[in-house]
Amino acid sequence: MAIHPVPQARQADPPHAAVDGPWRDPSLGPEARVADLAARMTLEEKAAQLYGIWVGADAEGDGVAPHQNDMVDPVDFEDITTRGLGQLTRPFGTAPVDPGVGAVALARAQARIVEAGRFGIPAVAHEECLAGFTAWGATAYPVPLAWGAAWDPELVAEMAHRIGGDMRSVGVHQGLAPVLDVVRDLRWGRVEETIGEDPYLVATVATAYVKGLESAGIVATLKHFAGYSASAGARNLAPVRAGNREMADVILPPFEMAVREGGARSVMHSYAEIDGVPVAADPSLLTGLLRETWDFGGTVVADYFGIGFLETLHKVAAGRADAARLALTAGVDVELPTVRSYGDELVAAVRDGLVAEELVDRALHRVLLQKCELGLLDPDRQELPSALDGVDPARARGTVDLDPPRNRALARLIAERSCVLLANPEGALPLSGTGRIAVVGPRADDPLAMLGCYSFPSHVGVQHPDAPMGIAIPTVLEALREEFPGAGIDYAQGCDVDGTDAEGIEGAAALAAGADVCVAVLGDRAGLFGRGTSGEGCDVADLSLPGRQGELLDALLATGTPVVLVLLTGRTYALGGRADRLAGCVQAFFPGEEGGPALAGVLSGRVNPSGRLPVSVPRGTGGQPWTYLQPPLGLANGVTNLDPTPLYPFGHGLSYTSFAWDAGAEAPAELPTDGEADLAVTVRNTGDRDGAEVVQLYVHDPVAQTTRPEARLIGYARVPLAAGESRRVSFRFHPDLVSFTGAGGRRIVEPGDLELRFATSSDVADTKQTVRLRLTGPERTVDHRRRMVCHTSLDAPLART
Repeated sequence: MAIHPVPQARQADPPHAAVDGPWRDPSLGPEARVADLAARMTLEEKAAQLYGIWVGADAEGDGVAPHQNDMVDPVDFEDITTRGLGQLTRPFGTAPVDPGVGAVALARAQARIVEAGRFGIPAVAHEECLAGFTAWGATAYPVPLAWGAAWDPELVAEMAHRIGGDMRSVGVHQGLAPVLDVVRDLRWGRVEETIGEDPYLVATVATAYVKGLESAGIVATLKHFAGYSASAGARNLAPVRAGNREMADVILPPFEMAVREGGARSVMHSYAEIDGVPVAADPSLLTGLLRETWDFGGTVVADYFGIGFLETLHKVAAGRADAARLALTAGVDVELPTVRSYGDELVAAVRDGLVAEELVDRALHRVLLQKCELGLLDPDRQELPSALDGVDPARARGTVDLDPPRNRALARLIAERSCVLLANPEGALPLSGTGRIAVVGPRADDPLAMLGCYSFPSHVGVQHPDAPMGIAIPTVLEALREEFPGAGIDYAQGCDVDGTDAEGIEGAAALAAGADVCVAVLGDRAGLFGRGTSGEGCDVADLSLPGRQGELLDALLATGTPVVLVLLTGRTYALGGRADRLAGCVQAFFPGEEGGPALAGVLSGRVNPSGRLPVSVPRGTGGQPWTYLQPPLGLANGVTNLDPTPLYPFGHGLSYTSFAWDAGAEAPAELPTDGEADLAVTVRNTGDRDGAEVVQLYVHDPVAQTTRPEARLIGYARVPLAAGESRRVSFRFHPDLVSFTGAGGRRIVEPGDLELRFATSSDVADTKQTVRLRLTGPERTVDHRRRMVCHTSLDAPLART
């Protein structure tokens, strides 16, 4: 993009001429340092710390943020940085750049910022890291929906630590992840970015990601706070009409846990308007709840152009300065991705008395505290990132590897654990690996079939078709040929992902008819704003397989050849009417760069699948909006002809081995509303393969003062077992885990009867053990300090005797 100047307000004389002072002394406390520094700043310099700039963002072509083409204003980097600068937006995630070259360029940009401003303070560099560091050549991990399918927070924490380490090594400070939105409607395009439809699963997995990222020195940014996924009709940015209880009991708990237990240092406001109030202008959420109730002490950053949208989309601000007033009042500290409202317009509004300078000072205080934490105020801060240690900047190209073998091995493990075996009715899986295998479908031989919309090749790389992909991504077809060297494997695409051309279907069916087994690889193409079938701004009207893929599958099934369906998607699709004709079905949610070999391993049996559904699989294409968190009248009943019961429920997943469950220690019949008890089951691997079971603990509340879901997840444990082994799994149950928003609007623990169900899914038919107990004593009011996590422990495995 050409960089042009914009008019700048005249900088006033500084209140203190000296820029050196106690603020530079690392031995002093952060509060004292920040207070001293802020007192030395002009109004223009204060405002400059409250926005980022996006060098290289193009106002032409396909954008990577909503309304990017309308909202990007040109800036003069050399001029604007004379005041200082709060943030640098996506120095690696805007265009393909060699990581070594990018690290040098970022370091040089920071040096120019330091030299240009009076105080010599670097900017915070932020990047997306939803499914790995969104940079050219960086490891593309599975998407968050796959993290949910793995049911393995510790593994997610390790992944996040690796991602954070890679980002920090090249000079990045802040990561815009994880997404804590709870799925409310599968038609929403951003389902792939979420962890699932249950708040407890989302909360525990996302909190693990936060801890991992923060442990690497990266500021984790929770998004999108809050309500974004509950949009009307599953349309991106559509109004949210969720009630107070849905917000309190479903939408907010993941954020609450990530703040209270995870230690997240930043929160990104959502684009949502809830009951007519845009979140970016809502002090009750961004200040009252987040800061005053939850004691959050970090920064609140704008989702890209979200402050400007108060003026242009929500129509609650009369202009840029008015948008700045609303956002600052609500508690938005930093304008991203680039300056629009928090620059000259804000300065002029303060001078005209339209915006209180105290609001600027409040945001500045938070921003400078975070910069102090990051070491950016220290006089001896490291000027070059660690990846450039010993590297000649002129020869940096090719010196930084963001996709080393250990990253790829971790990406493979997560992909393997996230694959869900939905069905295997006749034992067709694992495949024998002999004879003729027809591999059919538009997702079988495309590397991008593995990636979500925030992986660099899908997010940015598609706009640079002449640039190499930067990482190796084996396709399913390539991986199957390597997995089964003795089989004859033929391939036909059959149809496009979402096109209307059906000419290839007949030939694909003929190929399948002549094979011993057909592997149909169908699914989504991730994209942005309608350029894909899944991803941001790629919402759908119903849950039919995209394009002509349903017709292709029908044609394959009609051949009589056993068909194993492999789904590579960002959401689940309706399979009713076809599922009972499949020989097998495997679901993968954009499993990342190692997804092809992971799926081949599942199909061959080298990998015993242990993934469980983080979202249900619908039976019919119009059975939504629906999640399993339904009170009685949200389930199938006699007062409506529509049955929303899913084909495969939340938590479902099969294995190539078998498990038996035995009751553990006897649970108490009664427990005080502030008591605690250990509940346990013993799980045995009764098959001849090593595997892993996922023990899920649900609560069923028979009678309550407000309607309650039939079942709600309150704990889980992934239990690896060798063939013949058994392990005792203990759950530390506290009544806080079954708290809910009562009739009076307060979160309560209500005395009365409960059923605690140990199960393999949310379906009551999958309950293996039931613990019935009665909570006794007074009704308790609880708050954000309640027990939020059901801690689990695994005894040492015992071999079969």
